[in-house]
This record gives sequence, C-alpha cells and structure tokens, in this order.
Amino acid sequence: MKKILLSLTATAVLATGLMAAEEPAKKKKQTVLKLYLSPAEAHEMKTKEPNKVLFVDVRTPEELYFVGHSDDIDYNIPFKYVDYNKLNKKQKGFASHKNDKLVEEFDAALKEKGLTKDDKVITICRSGDRSAMAANILAKAGYKHVYTVITGTEGDKDKTTGKRTVNGWKNDNLPWSYKFNKDYFKFIMPK
Repeated sequence: MKKILLSLTATAVLATGLMAAEEPAKKKKQTVLKLYLSPAEAHEMKTKEPNKVLFVDVRTPEELYFVGHSDDIDYNIPFKYVDYNKLNKKQKGFASHKNDKLVEEFDAALKEKGLTKDDKVITICRSGDRSAMAANILAKAGYKHVYTVITGTEGDKDKTTGKRTVNGWKNDNLPWSYKFNKDYFKFIMPK
C-alpha cells in the first residue's frame, strides 16, 4: 500500500509540473537553495529537457564502474576520491579526500553543454548526502538552480535489514546501467 501511495503522489506531482520533493529531515541532505527532487522527478526533469539540464553523479568513479549508474546522467564529477593508501580514522574503510576541482569541473561541464550557472543542475549520489554537499558548494559559487536527488541512487537503509531497499533511483526501477561509458568521466580523466 505504501508503494502505491508513493507512486500516486509522484505521478500527481509530475502531472502538475511541480518539481519539489519535500525538504529532507536529515540536516546532511538539506541545501541552502532548498531545491529537492525525488528520483522520479529528476528522471522526468531530465527527460523533458535533456539539453537544458546538467545531471551529474557525484559518487566516486569506482561506484559508477562497479555499482552502476543512471542512464540519465551527463557526467561523473566526484565529490570525493578514495585514497587507497590510507585507512580512515575509524578504521572502517579507506580514507577519502574532497575534489578540489569540483566547481571547476562543473563549470567545464556546463560550458560543454552550452549552459550557464542560471540553468538547472541535478546532483545525485548514493543516498543524498554528498549530492547535497555538492549542491551547497555550487550555490556558494553562484549556481542558481541546483537540485539534489534526496534519496540518491540506492536510497536509505531499511532499519531491520540494514540494506538500501527503502527508496532511491534503483529501488524506484528507473533507467539503470552497468555499462562503462568513458564519456561520463570526461572531466576527471587525464588529458
């Protein structure tokens, strides 16, 4: 019943043309521009105006390569990179470092598509945290319409199983691919 209600709500929102998911409860997923999309809304926005929207996956290149990606994205511009030479302080995995060229790479992606900082930009990550942080950095750099996909590609964790099966792009059965596309990595590959 819950899935039916969510589906009906998403259909009603899309039918009215309003692109505005509710503000996430988690502070990590909130942005200064307060522009939020569900995966279905992001897909609809990109499908309706593919040349007027820049859609960027901000996960690591490894995540796209091994976990897959939305068929709708234009590029991968990582918010962070994994450092395989160091463990993080909690010893729960590898360390990472922020992408110091994030804004520069987004600027280049906009230019490549013939867009400006006044056009629509969508950011997506695994669960909505990194995409929100990227949106905030872009807003600070003068971007006017940066939307974040609040549940990301894999969504939130189920409280009983700990698996990401609650929501998100993949769980909403939106276009998904495991096919490598070197063009997605245009702004991060050595020239």
